[in-house]
Amino acid sequence: MASIIIIPIVIVAIVGLTGYLVYRYGMYDFMCKRRVNQTLQKYNIQKTPSQIIKEYYEEKGENKSHKEIQNLEKQYRQKEPDKFLAMYDVIREKQN
Repeated sequence: MASIIIIPIVIVAIVGLTGYLVYRYGMYDFMCKRRVNQTLQKYNIQKTPSQIIKEYYEEKGENKSHKEIQNLEKQYRQKEPDKFLAMYDVIREKQN
């Protein structure tokens, strides 16, 4: 009798957890990346987010490895998408 109740609950929990994980680690990052790229295109910025990060930290005198740049890009993309525009402005001001 208890298995009639427990088995559907376990199945629903597994399906729900799987759906959440697919969204959180797949779809969410994809949507954030798309939003950042659209914002850069909107302002006619031809550089990629990783190029912006690399140039920004080179201007500050810090050399970052490719892996560190990827981690920073993902963090900024998901938590601070406007930071790319701010970094681009700093780069542009220093070049002029």
